[in-house]
Amino acid sequence: MTQLKDKDPLGKVIVITSGKGGVGKTTSAAAIAAALAKRGHKTVVIDFDVGLRNLDMIMGCERRVVFDFINVIQGEARLKQALIKDKRLDTLSILPTSQTRDKDALTQDGVEKVLNELKEQFDYIICDSPAGIERGAQLAMYFADEAVVVTNPEVSSVRDSDRVLGLLASKTKRAEDEGTEVKAQVLLTRHDQRRVDAGEMMTIDDVLEILAVPLLGVVPESPAVLRASNVGMPIVLDEPSEASRAYEAAVARLLGEEVDMSMSKEKKPGFFSRLFGAPA
Repeated sequence: MTQLKDKDPLGKVIVITSGKGGVGKTTSAAAIAAALAKRGHKTVVIDFDVGLRNLDMIMGCERRVVFDFINVIQGEARLKQALIKDKRLDTLSILPTSQTRDKDALTQDGVEKVLNELKEQFDYIICDSPAGIERGAQLAMYFADEAVVVTNPEVSSVRDSDRVLGLLASKTKRAEDEGTEVKAQVLLTRHDQRRVDAGEMMTIDDVLEILAVPLLGVVPESPAVLRASNVGMPIVLDEPSEASRAYEAAVARLLGEEVDMSMSKEKKPGFFSRLFGAPA
């Protein structure tokens, strides 16, 4: 079983975040959580998107939701009552959120209390953040030990991700208490090499030059992602595909393993290079 070196006795909090919506953040949170659980790590994934919850659908447990994250924060239910154990992996649990409350129902003290309790029970706490930089997103990242910033190879998505990286560097408990940044890595989703070669998408190097943080993985555009989401299955538990293998490799890197980025060679300057006249 793969273990992080010098792993803390308490669970590690990892936020999955993005600046722009629709980049595959919740799909990525579900895949990362399930891949960690497949490796034997006791993992819980939390939905922070109050009012617009989707995680329970992607995890295939929407009909099993009785109590939620907000009920626990507000003292209306115990954490044990709200946690849903995955039927496919006994090392995986889901903490859904409310569809009927608004984001003001999330409080910093309440989130901290729930996370502290979860850290006593789980190896990894995966926080599925809402997109953007509003209250829900800030609370999802505030107590994080590490961050995975999900972005598409498009200018608007990368620009918004850069803003999120600024918050991770300055608006977290770690930054306030220790003056240090939350360790962040980029997960590039919906990558299409043909469109990169045609100059319609940014190259991987373009993205990394702007964001200036390490690359965790590259997930190719794949119909398997949509198919898995539609049937309530994290993609790493579905049939093998390029996308599922990309998520598995990303999780291996997250755990400190050295895994090569097996990407096709980018033959032509991408959109960003063409736009600004940078050399190929």
